[in-house]
Amino acid sequence: MNDSSWGAPPHAGPQPGQAGPPAGYWEPTDQGTGQGYDHGSGQGYGPGPAHGSGPGYGTGAGPVQGPGQGYGVGHAHGYDQGHVQGAAPAGPAYDAQNAQQTRPMPVVPDDVPAYGSDQDGDRGAARLGGPLFRDETFRHDTPSAQPLPHAAAPQNPEPMPDAPQPAPAPQKKSAGRDLGAAIGVGVGLGVVIVASLFVVKAVFVGVVAVAVVVGLWELTSRLQERKGIKAPLVPLALGGAAMVVAGYARGAEGAWVALALTGLAVLVWRMTEPPEGYLRDVTAGLFAAFYVPFLATFVAMMLTAEDGPQRVLTFLLLTVVSDTGAYAVGWRFGTHKLAPRISPGKTREGLVGAVLFAMVAGALCMEFLIDDGTWWQGLLLGLAVAASATLGDLGESMIKRDLGIKDMGTLLPGHGGIMDRLDSLLPTAPVVWLLMVLFVGSG
Repeated sequence: MNDSSWGAPPHAGPQPGQAGPPAGYWEPTDQGTGQGYDHGSGQGYGPGPAHGSGPGYGTGAGPVQGPGQGYGVGHAHGYDQGHVQGAAPAGPAYDAQNAQQTRPMPVVPDDVPAYGSDQDGDRGAARLGGPLFRDETFRHDTPSAQPLPHAAAPQNPEPMPDAPQPAPAPQKKSAGRDLGAAIGVGVGLGVVIVASLFVVKAVFVGVVAVAVVVGLWELTSRLQERKGIKAPLVPLALGGAAMVVAGYARGAEGAWVALALTGLAVLVWRMTEPPEGYLRDVTAGLFAAFYVPFLATFVAMMLTAEDGPQRVLTFLLLTVVSDTGAYAVGWRFGTHKLAPRISPGKTREGLVGAVLFAMVAGALCMEFLIDDGTWWQGLLLGLAVAASATLGDLGESMIKRDLGIKDMGTLLPGHGGIMDRLDSLLPTAPVVWLLMVLFVGSG
């Protein structure tokens, strides 16, 4: 039987005055009556109980040399459950005739992992009790106490290295919207616009007026939801529709008069509410009247010329082509942000694409659609449209950033709201109207 057995039977130990085994020996041979790590009675690694008041080496009691010193505090206590009575022998081995009363102690290898390591799965059966394999400190009452081998685990064990993770798959560029829905809605709107434009001009004016009213509703609703601004919708909607009709019927003069009357109606309408926030609300109302219906009247004014439908079609085509060129080139080659604080998705490369696409489309439209138009006029027209469309898009992006929203509405799947489609059209309308008048006259 080796010297690592559990709970051997009692033996008579050496008499007082005799020398015991060397200090630090892995046996129940403490100097003094042993006390182990745990508090309790009669358990130790080696055979024999603890008698007396001296801490033992964590095993059974050894020969009494006077009050001794060990590591534990309390009666010798180890793995073995049960009381042992009697003095423990003072030698490293046990008699063979007593071997049948002992149980073999599992051999603990030198490289046993400390508690808390990754291999500490079976704590109850293969780990010593008490602080032997924990990061606890021992009491040293006398200089004779020596630590046990493998007694303390490092307080900060080295973490196991992480397993290598597979490299993530490269992300594909996304348009950020449902492209199929956007194309379908765009085609549907184009059919309605073209059909009304070339069949009856008055129907197209009605389409523009409806778009203006819906756009005003979206804008005023978002202002109230996000900022608590109550711009009067009723006078804005009535005045906006009247503004478009007046621009078509009476030209620029009619548009200006309708704008002035709409502003006056906003001021009076808001007087029915409490005075708190009056200046804020009417200012927002005047801004909305100018931003949406007044700029839209220039589309109706283009329609009054003899080739009015062709002028309006050129205006729409150049704006759409500019947006498409910016999207296509920016999505494929865009790396340098154009205005990251306003619209993070826009790039300088996209702006170049917008200019190129719009200039080519402008040259073709002025050459083949507009009476007395030339290709070089189309180049200038395309350049101006690309600039105004981009500025209009950035302008509404500023409004949406201030409101903390992504889209003005949800009426058009894949596009957002009506205002999300009018953002580049509205500021472009007066630019195209003015250049058309300069190049080929008012018609």
